[in-house]
Amino acid sequence: MTALPSLPITDVLDDIKQGIAQHQQLVLEAPPGAGKTTLVPLALLSAEWLGQQRIIMLEPRRMAARSAAQRMASLLGEPVGQTVGYRVRQETKVSKQTRIEVITEGILTRMLLQDPSLDGVGLLIFDEFHERSIDADFGLALALQGREIFRDADTPLRLMVMSATLDGDTIASLLTTDNDTVPIIRSQGKMFPVDILYGKAKRYDENIIERVSQAAISALQQHSGSQLVFLPGQGEINKVLQRLKRHLADNGITDTVVLPLYGALPFREQQRAIEPLAKDGPQRKIVLATDIAETSLTIEGINVVIDAGLCREPCFDPATGMTRLQTRRISQDSSVQRMGRAGRLTEGVCYRLWSEEQQQQLPRQSTPQILQADLAPLLLQILVWGIDDIHELHWLDAPPSGPLSQARDLLHSLGAISGTTISTEQPLQGWTLTPHGEQMAAMPTHPRLAHMLISSAGFNLSKQACALAAVLADRHPLSRDYGADLAAVVATVSGERACHSQHQAWLKRTQQQAKTFQQLLNKYHRQPTQTAPLKEQQQTGFLLASAYPDRIARKKTGSHNNYQLSNGRAATLDNADKLSNHTWLAVAELGGSVNHVGQKSTDRIYSACEFDAELFQQALAPLTTEKTTLEWDDSVERFIAEQVTAVGKLAIKSQRIEKIPAEEKRQALLALIQKRGLSLLPWDKPTRQWQARVELLRQHHSGKQEWPNVSDQHLLNTLELWLAPYLENINKLGDFKKIKLQEVLSHLLPWPLPQQLNELAPIKISVPSGSQISIDYSQNPPVLSVKLQEMFGCADTPSIANGQIKLMLHLLSPAQRPLQVTQDLAGFWSSSYFEVQKEMKGRYPKHPWPDKPQEAAATKYTKHRPKK
Repeated sequence: MTALPSLPITDVLDDIKQGIAQHQQLVLEAPPGAGKTTLVPLALLSAEWLGQQRIIMLEPRRMAARSAAQRMASLLGEPVGQTVGYRVRQETKVSKQTRIEVITEGILTRMLLQDPSLDGVGLLIFDEFHERSIDADFGLALALQGREIFRDADTPLRLMVMSATLDGDTIASLLTTDNDTVPIIRSQGKMFPVDILYGKAKRYDENIIERVSQAAISALQQHSGSQLVFLPGQGEINKVLQRLKRHLADNGITDTVVLPLYGALPFREQQRAIEPLAKDGPQRKIVLATDIAETSLTIEGINVVIDAGLCREPCFDPATGMTRLQTRRISQDSSVQRMGRAGRLTEGVCYRLWSEEQQQQLPRQSTPQILQADLAPLLLQILVWGIDDIHELHWLDAPPSGPLSQARDLLHSLGAISGTTISTEQPLQGWTLTPHGEQMAAMPTHPRLAHMLISSAGFNLSKQACALAAVLADRHPLSRDYGADLAAVVATVSGERACHSQHQAWLKRTQQQAKTFQQLLNKYHRQPTQTAPLKEQQQTGFLLASAYPDRIARKKTGSHNNYQLSNGRAATLDNADKLSNHTWLAVAELGGSVNHVGQKSTDRIYSACEFDAELFQQALAPLTTEKTTLEWDDSVERFIAEQVTAVGKLAIKSQRIEKIPAEEKRQALLALIQKRGLSLLPWDKPTRQWQARVELLRQHHSGKQEWPNVSDQHLLNTLELWLAPYLENINKLGDFKKIKLQEVLSHLLPWPLPQQLNELAPIKISVPSGSQISIDYSQNPPVLSVKLQEMFGCADTPSIANGQIKLMLHLLSPAQRPLQVTQDLAGFWSSSYFEVQKEMKGRYPKHPWPDKPQEAAATKYTKHRPKK
């Protein structure tokens, strides 16, 4: 084999060879630029333990996989496809001679599902594992279980996890087995000094286009080398690209070229950004890149990095079933990776457009994708693997149960799985794949699109479905031409519309993907089952609604571009988009960006097509549900009953029902009272007094029979038990007044409690003057408000409930104002009374104020008026 170049990783290659030979697993920590991606697989190619088996290395992106394979092949002096090859989506360059195969992570999952033993593979390398893609996490979990079950000690599957920044000890603990340890080898690497210059912006996303453009222009003037500029997404790249090109042209700068670099860019243009500049052209370049350039790739000539400090990544919301693109701050680890790009080949400088204080506030590492992604594809693959308990697999971070349950519900709605939930802690138990689900799993695309593809065959729409699936599987560049209209994009892929020359690479790639889908679909040989073909203008809408039944949208009344979706969400279409002329849409892609401080914008529709609501009557009839709805109309304060046909939460047809079924009406009325509270019922003072008397005895009386709970909260919780039978004649708000509430409540007291209620908690009590005074039970303890003179001769405080509850006396003046509040009448007579006597005697001389009130005769009259 050709001698390998000397790179920082060379110093530990012998340790790597020895470690992986003696153990079945190894963790390698090496910084960017150390050479691990190209030199480690080549160094192990001649290992005795490998024999004629292959080495498979995973890369997180297609561009990184191609570049790694090309670099290794060039070191061997061979073309790609001989000793070193690669496999990425829509492109394979391998042969019988291939010993090192570089693949993207999703391909590994399909390899393992087809052959869990990975027969013929001696070493599986996970490169750039710190990026923590969901495919890498799942692939590692499957590989660990697969080798445990299907490989023996004579031909073990060795695993190597390579990472630039992830904690190697954490990975090692996951890989450790009962029979073997996991060596951790660390390469210090070699990076030239990089001068870090911080910005002063208070907000990360403040004027990002302007600040990045100015930083790049300033760096052009101060430094002679090439620049790598990190931006969150393609939109920002294109805006900065135009500004910098205009600056170069206006100032006659011809020695510099500006190049974009992002995932959706054609491979040839990606390579142009990475490769060295031609000697006869511009001598430096400004590469505007997403985080695709953060790891794996070496871009020639870079010694200046300008970092906006932002990334854009999809984040799934299980509550809505939708994925939002979130623009968020990068992690500290990512900032180190980006900074390191400036010091790979020479001394460099890194402009961080945030403050040094903000740097310390960044999260240490990025959130693993498995914790914030749509888990429907993962769940489908887990069930194909043959387990219903995710804890059977060894995860660095297990998929969270909430998004997993949402994914299960989606697969069920698509007909991919059947069963019932047995355990909330294990949401997969009790669920199995259906034959339809097995077919979906064979499609290398999201379950929604797989379902659409398979369903299309029954309507003889497989060609259109394959074109649409290919468009949806990758971002298309035709938004500027067609807005959000996917039907026009599909027509372009199908050859019915012309495509601009600058998009030919995308068109070719998308058409090839459509052919791949068609080849897979042909395996099922499904014949059309629908005798009535769909109209041409219905076809794309039908296909999209099959994949996204929760995103069928109807325009809101009186609005030009605001829509209500069948999942209950609202979304807005661009005001100038031609699709806004349609009342109904089938939506594929929507979402509002979420900035780094968590502020959400209104959901916006990015791709959709017109939809014909007539489809609900035949082709999409299974999506509709029929139900009777009873709703209280606040505008007229009465019930409205309708027979509603709905798709999800979107009512598509309703018909008024004049005769409301009694039981449904009762349930709706109970729900209304639950919502508005017991205040809807005709409470009066006697009824509230009755309630308070019963509650008092329930809390204090210890008799043989328990008193029922008639508190407001309990009554509200048990409406069905005590109130439901009395709601038959309630049709409008005023009808609630007809309910004889105290009579209804009295039925809650079984005999002999009604009699005991009057005995133990009487409405009135006799006082020494002979008066019958009402007791106020609205307070606790109950209050007896009585004129002081009417209590003369009474030594002890009056009580109820067989003496268990003393009343709270409010002793009143002749003017009915409280003179004393007490539960100790004897104590009052012997103490405070004399202060009251002194003050009141002169104010009310006609009323008696005896010196010995305990012995005086009680009276409700003045002292000059004799008792009758």
